[in-house]
Amino acid sequence: MKQGDALIYGCVIIGGGIGFILDRALPGVIIGLGLGYLLKYAVVKDKEN
Repeated sequence: MKQGDALIYGCVIIGGGIGFILDRALPGVIIGLGLGYLLKYAVVKDKEN
């Protein structure tokens, strides 16, 4: 598993947990997925430069 993929999975799990606490798990998962992709893009972009 690549580091970027692990970052996305972690963000999805954290987003789902926060969403579950707020009784809205699916929006939390979707927000976590979006944040994970943004962070992955930032990490990969930094490594290229």
